[in-house]
Amino acid sequence: MADKEALDRATGNTEVSKLHFHFGAFGAAVPLLFFVIWAITTSVLQLSSEIGLVLGAVIGLTLGLLLSKSKWEDYAQGMFDGLAQPIGVIAMVAWFYAGMFAQVLQVGGLVEGLVWIGASTGMTGGLFVALTFLLAATFSTAVGTGYGTTVAFCTLMFPAGVAVEADPVMLFAAILAGAVFGDNLAPVSDTTIVSATTQEADVPGVVRSRFKYAIGAAIPTVILFGLFGGGENAVADQAAVQAMMEQTNPSGLFMLVPFALVLILALSGQHLITSLTWGIIAAIPLILLLNLGSMRDILWFNPDSDSIVEGALVEGISGYVNMAILILLIVTAAHLLKLGGTMKVITKVLVRWIGKSIRKAEVSIWGIVALMNSAITINTAAEIAAAPFVKELGEKYRIHRYRRANMLDAVTSALGYIFPWGAPVLLGWGTIQTMKETYDWLPVVSPTEVFPFVFQGWFLVIVMLIAALTGWGLRYEGKNGEEVKERPSE
Repeated sequence: MADKEALDRATGNTEVSKLHFHFGAFGAAVPLLFFVIWAITTSVLQLSSEIGLVLGAVIGLTLGLLLSKSKWEDYAQGMFDGLAQPIGVIAMVAWFYAGMFAQVLQVGGLVEGLVWIGASTGMTGGLFVALTFLLAATFSTAVGTGYGTTVAFCTLMFPAGVAVEADPVMLFAAILAGAVFGDNLAPVSDTTIVSATTQEADVPGVVRSRFKYAIGAAIPTVILFGLFGGGENAVADQAAVQAMMEQTNPSGLFMLVPFALVLILALSGQHLITSLTWGIIAAIPLILLLNLGSMRDILWFNPDSDSIVEGALVEGISGYVNMAILILLIVTAAHLLKLGGTMKVITKVLVRWIGKSIRKAEVSIWGIVALMNSAITINTAAEIAAAPFVKELGEKYRIHRYRRANMLDAVTSALGYIFPWGAPVLLGWGTIQTMKETYDWLPVVSPTEVFPFVFQGWFLVIVMLIAALTGWGLRYEGKNGEEVKERPSE
């Protein structure tokens, strides 16, 4: 019998159903709690990085081992059970495909094509700011990266906008707001993928169900940028506009074709991996036929480099490796919460306050996600940390998985681009400072200046709070996982 148990453990056939820790439920929470404290501390000290977060998660799991009253081999098996959960693996693979697709579109010059539209319209002031928001939203929805959108548009669109009398603060805010839109809505966004997979929902269904929230925030955003985006003391510099035009290429707009293909396939019910595969297959021939890039830009073997394999496909995968490791480790920490009984204790405390009120349950979910994102500046990491609590509480009250994913993603996508200490805000600020070396007349907008005007983010947070308070858009989980308006009887 002992030999069989040893064999089962060695081959992973035995799952641990319960673990005991020193300090009880608190001891089981130490792995995830340490990670959160580590993430907050490194963020405040502006020392946050993806590999640093991975280290924090590993240290947290190690502390959990030292606090385990159960056999250490049982703790280790519990960790591996957590690592093997489909949630983390699905998100990881989806990220790799999404990353490859995003990099291929960038090789094809999609951002340059969109900036060409902005620079050639002749719009000035507030209209240019509103257009910048729409173009940034389009780009971020296509490539699924708000960070990449922030860098690309602060590099090209920000100088062009200032040159045509756009208010610099509003212009920077419009870029961040556009990044929020795509990060929240894009089927290929990392936050979309995490919010769906951690709630065991399909990405196309999640995207369809959240469209109304994103548009509800976007409409007043466009109006406000159009009305108040004009700059009184802006620098009208036609030479600067010409310099921007020289860096653009309308041919990059052809990359909207594979983007539209992915969107259509995903929203028609195709699996995200299938949709992204066809998007990549469609984009590469377009790039080569239209001479938008070379095969070397997409994939080539360079024996003189350390990585050997280079190009957009490799960059798309390597850009998500650290986050892929992180999500596996955080999912593992969340699994230990469940094995140690912490999740049960937390849920019991919240349920005692919530009672039978679905409104309080959703406000609690909104509050948990907002709290995590206020502290952890990398929005995907904050979302991963909040996801287990959202799932546990949502399942308790039969809130549909689409609704849970929307609450998780909307608040995450919004707050990550609002707070002055947020990684994308600091990234945009740093990019503008770099551009000032090229354009000495360019004003530098500080993170604290732009904070109140990231309208898409603020409206999205408010829209989701209103949805939680009023029940707008609320759907429950039916017997077969379908959306139903009435809560099923227990």
